[in-house]
Amino acid sequence: MSEHTGDHVDDHRADAEDRLRLGPLLRHVDETSAAVWVETEDAATVTVTRGEASASARTFLVHGHHYALVELDGLTPGTTEAYTVALDDDQVWPPAGSPYPPPVIATLEAGRPLHLAFGSCRTSVSHDEKGNRLHGVDALRAWALRVADQVAPADADDPDLATDRLPDLVLFLGDQVYADETTDAMRAFIESRRDIEEPPWTELQDYEEYAELYRLAWSDPANRWVLSTVPSAMIFDDHDIRDDWNTSLDWRTEMEATSWWHGRIVAGLASYWVYQHLGNMSPAERENDEIYTAVRAHRGHDEHDLGPLIDAFAARVDQEPQTYRWSYTRDFDTQARLVVVDSRAARQLDPDDRAMLDPDEAAWLDRQLRGDVDHLLVATSLPFLLARGLHHLEAFSEALAQGAWGERGGRIGEWMRQVVDLEHWGAFQNSFQELARQAMEVASGQRGRAPSTVTFLSGDVHHSYVSEARSAHGGPELTSTILQAVCSPIRNPLSRNMRFATAVLSYGVAGPVGRLASRSARVPDAPLTWTYAEGPWFDNNLAFLRINGPSLKMWWATGEVIDDHERPRLAKVASYELDDQGHPPPHDKVRERLVRGLRRRYRDKVKDRVRQR
Repeated sequence: MSEHTGDHVDDHRADAEDRLRLGPLLRHVDETSAAVWVETEDAATVTVTRGEASASARTFLVHGHHYALVELDGLTPGTTEAYTVALDDDQVWPPAGSPYPPPVIATLEAGRPLHLAFGSCRTSVSHDEKGNRLHGVDALRAWALRVADQVAPADADDPDLATDRLPDLVLFLGDQVYADETTDAMRAFIESRRDIEEPPWTELQDYEEYAELYRLAWSDPANRWVLSTVPSAMIFDDHDIRDDWNTSLDWRTEMEATSWWHGRIVAGLASYWVYQHLGNMSPAERENDEIYTAVRAHRGHDEHDLGPLIDAFAARVDQEPQTYRWSYTRDFDTQARLVVVDSRAARQLDPDDRAMLDPDEAAWLDRQLRGDVDHLLVATSLPFLLARGLHHLEAFSEALAQGAWGERGGRIGEWMRQVVDLEHWGAFQNSFQELARQAMEVASGQRGRAPSTVTFLSGDVHHSYVSEARSAHGGPELTSTILQAVCSPIRNPLSRNMRFATAVLSYGVAGPVGRLASRSARVPDAPLTWTYAEGPWFDNNLAFLRINGPSLKMWWATGEVIDDHERPRLAKVASYELDDQGHPPPHDKVRERLVRGLRRRYRDKVKDRVRQR
């Protein structure tokens, strides 16, 4: 081949790779199947090849954007093989000259210890000195670089930081994108389209802006690579739509009175289905999904734009949430059941019948909460168990808003929950009490064999911790350990002032005052009592969970800049572990935990000095 011919081939390959706008994202993977999601620049046939297995799908069109979900089937359990992506027979992934290892699809295998990663709240800004100074190091990217063996861990002897086996799943627990707190790059895109002095200002307006927001979130090369090789599952939280989404009926009424809210909620839910929810579904769930049925009906013909159809769907499910379910489950043989709960769109906001979940969604969750597995994992973007002081304040604010102290108190309560974000499970007391009872029934063996743990996985609150719960007020003896594990943020840290305020609300006057206030408003006592086992800490971090029979171990990792902002090192922040019998650590380790806390504070000061330089 002549040099001129070689240049032509290279140019053709580069042009073909440019047609892959976003992805591939490796989504639902089980023992024998895998789904790969892509966005392309134009209509194409997308082919994924893994060893001897190959599958193709034609793109579908939504508001001028082209997407495909390619479904591989008949794979061998417990195997790991590299794969490629082609558009119209031209390979586009992995890109030529990629510095990262080939992407792989690793199928699940019954009986193999389960390994998950989880976290929430990630802003998409530059990874240079400025971005790291303002937003901290992106923990997802730091982990991606470590997985790719491009950066050694800060503690090379720590086995938890080894990357010899990838997680079976990374679970994103909300705020994958921020539609209301936009970055410089996103604001520049918005300003290129419309006047930012008009509503909704620098917040997102329509599907086109959501498409750009996802592109910014998922296009960094390191993150893009790791999302192509580790399966992901997702659920939204408020910032995917707007801060305090569905806090109360008053909040929703105020939003619906604006000129722009309808466009926002429709675009937010429509794009969420395309970019996030489609890949959450199993092959059987996709087969029965109303929108994917329409996608299949139009795929393979001249591309009919499905934007109006998906917009109509989004408008309907916003007003009638009982007509569609965003929640879902994943079963990992008898090791674990993962129940991912929509704690935003399914809310019932009627002040006289207020609930975190509408009756249909609550009944569905009740059916999923069963034992007969080693671990029941309940993923809800909003922590089920907040710090006790915060929980009492949330319960009090709801009672106040409901009129426990009269009309004036009601106005104060509504103001409190909107301004201070008092809208977690504790602020939906009927739902909290119901879920607490259900968790205790699972943990006491009333819903099948009691698992080793009932573990709630959450994000949202921009600090991380582990809490242990037990029965209160002479409740049933619990066989299972009930845990709340929080990982937040991946990249969006609280300011120093907000960290201090959170600590005060968690440990200080909010505890006794909140309890007295909630009792004065006749809030019923919780059937559970709980305390911090680890934390809180405020680092940007990504959490990991490994289960093997009754044992469970979790740890949190962060990125640390040593000498290069573009190449942060991975370092462990904290860990929590149950023994081989599933028993929690003894509670006589207060001194050890205090020492770890002091070390974390010292490390924070060192990192601040590095950033200041």
